[in-house]
Amino acid sequence: MKFWKYTEVEEFEKGLSLLGIELSDNQKQQFFDYYELLIEWNKVMNLTAITELSEIIHKHFIDSLSLVRDFKLSKEKVLDMGTGAGFPGIPLKIVFPNIKITLLDSLNKRIKFLNEVIHSLGIQDIEAIHGRAEEYGKNPSYREQYDLCVSRAVAKLSTLSEYCLPFVKKGGLFIPYKSGKIEDEVNLSEKALKILGGKIEKTDEFLLPGTEIERTLIMIRKSSITPNKYPRSSGKPVRDPL
Repeated sequence: MKFWKYTEVEEFEKGLSLLGIELSDNQKQQFFDYYELLIEWNKVMNLTAITELSEIIHKHFIDSLSLVRDFKLSKEKVLDMGTGAGFPGIPLKIVFPNIKITLLDSLNKRIKFLNEVIHSLGIQDIEAIHGRAEEYGKNPSYREQYDLCVSRAVAKLSTLSEYCLPFVKKGGLFIPYKSGKIEDEVNLSEKALKILGGKIEKTDEFLLPGTEIERTLIMIRKSSITPNKYPRSSGKPVRDPL
């Protein structure tokens, strides 16, 4: 297989094993094809500041897959909010091919890259859409249609919750990936979560496998329907958090 040309294959497999994940050769090939596309497109557009394969393995691939610590995917309908270069959505889709996933990003050139990845890797039941959460969150085809929303987007939890919770079905989950210590941020989000219909069930703090990077996954259960006024119009969730 082509992926064996990389000495980092063993490093990748070790990180996967720490998460209890085993991949077929075809799935491993998809990850390394993804890496090659990422580096090639990154030469002409800003997709990631991380370009060394070893770092991408830990900080993008393994990080994206760390969700399995707390949630076992099977056939869920998933939204990746503010997906950027496709993290965590594409790694999750490669490992769990039976999920249906939507990748949402506000920058159209990223969507062009993601569509190239989807085509090149031969992934099915996945869509990459260009738009803002404020718009799609009001669209009945997307609002409260997802079992799970994930996001590695950099925003305060109260703001990110306003963007993400409207997409989640009642009873579903919103799981943001957070860096470092976030106790204060979690405490400040209590009001927003109550308004939006979410409730924190668990926070999982850990070191990203193979690194000293602190990570936290927050399990937020959608306990009631989000009021129709949310998400508010463009920019308000950032300028004036709930």
